[in-house]
Amino acid sequence: MDFFCFLAAFLLLLRLRREIRFSQLSIKWGRMLLFGSFAIVGLYFFFHEFFDDDISNIVAGFLLVGLITYLRKEPDFKAFDILLFAHYPLAIVAIFNGFTELAFSKFYAENDDYFQIAQLVAFGWIFARLSTSKKQREEIKRVNERRSELEALVAERTVELTQQKNELQETIKELQATQAQLIQQEKLASLGELTAGIAHEIQNPLNFVNNFSEVSMELIDEMQEELTKGDTEEVLAIASDIKQNLEKIRHHGKRADGIVKGMLQHSRASSNVKEPTNINTIADEYFRLAYHGLRAKDKSFNAELIANLDAELPMANIVSQDVGRVLLNMFTNAFYAVHERKKTAGPEFKPVVEVSTRQVASAIEVRIKDNGTGIPDSIKDKIMQPFFTTKPAGEGTGLGLSLSYDIIVKAHKGTININSAEGQGTEFVITLPLK
Repeated sequence: MDFFCFLAAFLLLLRLRREIRFSQLSIKWGRMLLFGSFAIVGLYFFFHEFFDDDISNIVAGFLLVGLITYLRKEPDFKAFDILLFAHYPLAIVAIFNGFTELAFSKFYAENDDYFQIAQLVAFGWIFARLSTSKKQREEIKRVNERRSELEALVAERTVELTQQKNELQETIKELQATQAQLIQQEKLASLGELTAGIAHEIQNPLNFVNNFSEVSMELIDEMQEELTKGDTEEVLAIASDIKQNLEKIRHHGKRADGIVKGMLQHSRASSNVKEPTNINTIADEYFRLAYHGLRAKDKSFNAELIANLDAELPMANIVSQDVGRVLLNMFTNAFYAVHERKKTAGPEFKPVVEVSTRQVASAIEVRIKDNGTGIPDSIKDKIMQPFFTTKPAGEGTGLGLSLSYDIIVKAHKGTININSAEGQGTEFVITLPLK
């Protein structure tokens, strides 16, 4: 029964050659597999002619085992493992039958039919596994085709997502540029509203400068007269008065210069550089500017300004122009609120806006309190959102408190808390870390 092993080896080589005929492996293995199949035919006739069945069976079994082992070691035939494994039972049965016939010929002869059936079953097992292997390969092929389709879809989707990502990045850049423009416009708008207040604040020191300059000119005339008389003592007294006047002129000149520089700094883009700053100075400056800015719009408006600024307040490491912008916005809102309430509250209502500063642990607390219209509970959670405003159209951009939140909370790691009751007033509590 050596026929089955030789036939199985022959058919195996032919099948492998057919499977690879349209691939690159055909160049490497095509002829070798063909010559191998012819060699197996030659070996079959050689052993069948010159050796007994028992020896031929053993040789055919070992030949099949060797062939399978060799092919399994080659990476090129890794895909045919199931087919190759299916030949092992036939090889084992052939070797077992050969050794049994050689060693126990009488027993083998008595049970020859069973041994032949075993070899036939092992041979049939190859075709059963071949059918299963074919189905598996077809399934694998379908899976691979589906995988290729999915990979193509993924690649296409990736291109779309990349394009969308690039478009979103461009949109974000445009939004950032628009935001920067809006912020600058908001700063300039707030500065424009304070023009009258600034003019008022500058006018006071300029009046002092003009007045002391005129007095000094009169004193110089008197000095010249006294010099003519030779009254040295009077000349020295007049010189002392002139010196005092000049010191006052310098003081008020610096005051006006400080206001102008502060407004120029307010209108410029933020440098984002933190530096030690006296918050009292900023608060006091913008407190009065916001008040006079509103009075310039309505001459009849008056309010009580209360400033409780802690004289021992330490310097805070902040971006002064940004924090100043926040305080200016808060003061402007406070005066606007008391002004609106004044319109409906009657003559007995007295508008009051208060600012106070103090140190709380390692932070500075700034409180801005008014007895204005207050904030309804329904919108407290919204007032820090961009573009949300309670003011009539044309009077507010909705960016003030949103920018204030970004500056205090995001940029300075501080907090903004709101205490308000509708119809009674509002208090904003700002905390800023010292460092």
